Amino acid sequence: MSTARKNTARINKAKRITISRWRFFAVVACLLALPLLLVWHIARLQVMPDEDRGAEFLQNQGDARTVRVREIPANRGLITDRHGETLAVSTPVATLWANPQVLSNDPAVIARLAGQLGVKADDLQQRLARYANKEFMFLARQLAPADAKKIMDLKIDGVHQRREFKRYYPAHEVTAQLVGVTNVDDRGQEGVELTFDEHLTGKPGAKRVLKDLKGNVIKDLELIRREQPGKDVALSIDLRLQYLAYRELKEAVKRFGAKAGSVVMLDVASGEVLAMANQPSFNPNAKGSRSAAAMRNRAVTDRVEPGSTMKPFTMVAALESGKFSPNSVVDTGMGYVRVGYKDIKDPLGYGVLDMAGVLAKSSQVGTSKVALALDPHHVREVFARGGLGQATGLEFPGEIEGYLPAPRRWDDVTRTTLAFGYGLNASPLQIAKAYAVLAARGESRAVTLLKNSQPSRAQQVIEPQIARQVMDMMKAVTEPGGTGTKAALAAYQVAGKTGTARKVAKGGGYDNDRHIALFAGAVPADDPKLVCVVVIDEPTIGDSHGGGTVAAPVFSGVMAESLRLLRVPPDTDNSEQVTALKESPPVGGAT
Repeated sequence: MSTARKNTARINKAKRITISRWRFFAVVACLLALPLLLVWHIARLQVMPDEDRGAEFLQNQGDARTVRVREIPANRGLITDRHGETLAVSTPVATLWANPQVLSNDPAVIARLAGQLGVKADDLQQRLARYANKEFMFLARQLAPADAKKIMDLKIDGVHQRREFKRYYPAHEVTAQLVGVTNVDDRGQEGVELTFDEHLTGKPGAKRVLKDLKGNVIKDLELIRREQPGKDVALSIDLRLQYLAYRELKEAVKRFGAKAGSVVMLDVASGEVLAMANQPSFNPNAKGSRSAAAMRNRAVTDRVEPGSTMKPFTMVAALESGKFSPNSVVDTGMGYVRVGYKDIKDPLGYGVLDMAGVLAKSSQVGTSKVALALDPHHVREVFARGGLGQATGLEFPGEIEGYLPAPRRWDDVTRTTLAFGYGLNASPLQIAKAYAVLAARGESRAVTLLKNSQPSRAQQVIEPQIARQVMDMMKAVTEPGGTGTKAALAAYQVAGKTGTARKVAKGGGYDNDRHIALFAGAVPADDPKLVCVVVIDEPTIGDSHGGGTVAAPVFSGVMAESLRLLRVPPDTDNSEQVTALKESPPVGGAT
């Protein structure tokens, strides 16, 4: 068949093929239905909550990726002195953190970030590598908000900030060991910060926020619970008196080249601690200045042999025994007595002394002869009634109980050495509490660091008359001929006692070259308002290391100004006599 004829046949056949109308419309309908079905499916997923993997499922999945619960940090409570002066306050700071899985590895980005953080780029790169499989890594803690803003302004993906609080101590080193410090998480680590940590710590709040894929907060959605700030703590400390105690102590430690020192001042009527200063100290606002030695609150944690400051309590035992009265006399002879295997000596031979004279001269011989006439268990019991050998109840971190021996058999040496303050140990605070018993006419009251609206209940542990008689004897210590004339005050009578204790040597026994100088006293003597104890550890500069030369002037300097600030009426004005007393050396070099 020819080609023309074939083409004609093909054309005629095509003309005979026709498409029915229903098929055409069916195809058109299907094409139109497909997008409608797609729209219906999408609408069903987005709108109908009960559908499997429907609107609720998709919403939950989206929220899981973008909605987060963020903690709202709570402010830590204030620590103040008794007059409301701030001793510790929390200030807002910024902490920067990064998500290493999002943060770029571009060396230029790392270099910019490291430059603002003040670290080396290589060090930052290595840290990021160690946290490569984590989603969280601290970049910097407790930055000033302005410094954190500079870094956040770099707009680096994966770098975030959160709000925190940092503790600030306005009194710096003056109250450092007493108030203590917190750690980087604002939890108490030392001092009052640790003792009252639960009270000071607030309860954080929580809120629900919306974040983008880079972790940035876009919107606050809901407040779940409000934060609860910590409760404030008002201490019994008077910051004015604390400054005085710290200043005088620091100057004395420097002047005498001492290893350390402490001052404790108590309110006789309430048992409140009005001042508690220590040397060496540190600046709690600068972490680099902290050391174990400087952070120790020696007034409550250090054991010292109180030495001759215990002699007034031996006198209490003597008067209670009925064998002695304030007018009793003791013959100290040439200042020497042999007790068992030990020689007891005075610097000079004082001859016959009354009971006040034994205290005024701090006679070891006189005290020994009195002690040997007493039941040693009775002497120990008087010491215990003063609070020695037991915790003060302050509940301060590291507070010691001290040591008060109770041997089954008392040899004569133990009886005499205990009577003048050897063989036992106590903290400066315990010594202050014991003197507060005498000053309060024999009433023992718990000491406290908290501001008291009502004094704690007192317990009568020494007869008022006996306590008063011993206080009268102690006046002679700061009067002409006494060992504590440098503690005398121009307008007030002082009842006190000096003390000088040799320190225990490393190989046993006592070291003749290492001493602790003490002075403990109460003012005004006839109606005591304040008790103060001064301890200077290992004075090395000067000819004398005794309590009368080293510790007594600190007592005088602190108490004179403290009484003025507290507006305590003066007893008298004998400033010329006091000046002369302070310029004269201790009689006989006694303690």
